[in-house]
Amino acid sequence: MRKKILLLGSGELGKEFVIACQRLGQYVIAVDSYPGAPAMQVAHENEVINMLDGNELDRIVEKHQPDFIVPEIEAIRTERFYNYESDGYHVVPSAKAANYTMNRKAIRDLAADDLGLRTAPFRYAKSVEDLENGVAYCGYPCVVKPLMSSSGKGQSVIKSEEDIEHAWNYAVEGSRGDLQEVIVEGFIDFDYEITLLTVTQHNGKTLFCPPIGHRQERGDYQESWQPKIMKKELLNEACQIANKITKSLKGNGIWGVEFFIKQNEIFFSELSPRPHDTGMVTLAKTQNFNEFELHARAILEIPINEIKQLNNGASAVILASEKNNEYPNFVGLENASIIPNTDFKIFGKPKSRPYRRMGVALAYGNNDVDELVKKAKMVASKIIVK
Repeated sequence: MRKKILLLGSGELGKEFVIACQRLGQYVIAVDSYPGAPAMQVAHENEVINMLDGNELDRIVEKHQPDFIVPEIEAIRTERFYNYESDGYHVVPSAKAANYTMNRKAIRDLAADDLGLRTAPFRYAKSVEDLENGVAYCGYPCVVKPLMSSSGKGQSVIKSEEDIEHAWNYAVEGSRGDLQEVIVEGFIDFDYEITLLTVTQHNGKTLFCPPIGHRQERGDYQESWQPKIMKKELLNEACQIANKITKSLKGNGIWGVEFFIKQNEIFFSELSPRPHDTGMVTLAKTQNFNEFELHARAILEIPINEIKQLNNGASAVILASEKNNEYPNFVGLENASIIPNTDFKIFGKPKSRPYRRMGVALAYGNNDVDELVKKAKMVASKIIVK
């Protein structure tokens, strides 16, 4: 087996996916909007294009004739995927899944209206006036997000009427693509939130990784830990919901399904049809296969019999300083490496900017996850991006 994989988006998640594919003997072309992206550094070939340009996307697909088209980011002209499927290309996990989940409006309508899942109250807005009406419906505080964005870009909390115009401008500026529409959600005062990594397979056997807890700042994850201890009945309900929504979208691969948990209620939040940033904790030897290996095997239809937990684990992000730098250096790797049962991964991004994720620190073992989070944060604190 040697398949040609066209990876659309070449960030740190894409890099680990390419490594997983390489170890299975596959051929990968990494695509992104800038040269030297992390996944390009380990792929067989690379292309630099604007993936929101449908004609450029068509040209690359026609040029490489891939066996699989694997999207890794949101800013892609995803409606083209339906044409690719009609032409016989395999879009991962499916054209419908990629198109729906790259846009918060499509996936929220599917979850709330079509599948009847419990979500936060929400409204959409195409103007400041629409946003004012949405805030009136959802109440204070509420959360505003662009329909297309990642890593918390454009996301903010509205606490009073004075915040509305700024929230609108911030969301539009942080939007990926050419959509000028936002979603406003009622704020759920949740007890905790989880990512449930869900693996759908060609043989029909859907598997679930142990739940992952995480903490966010500025809308972006800062630490994650696995497993997140939760009531068995709530975890079973989360698995049922994840199974229901992934089956409706169809296709094989790993999905990051996010939930809010408040007392004995579970709320569907978001869904990513690919490896999830909080799932980088699986690089900490927590499972028999990490999330990138699971994604690669599911896509290639290599059966996964079980997902077995091996250790508790935690991850903490390594962030850039408050300056923009080209080809940054990393100071403190020697000091970080002496802490037992820890590791770190440097992503190799050619540029840094304030708060950009440049690496991840990992901790693992039989320790309580709270202790492992502290260890991962300690490792991260010793690595300085210069």
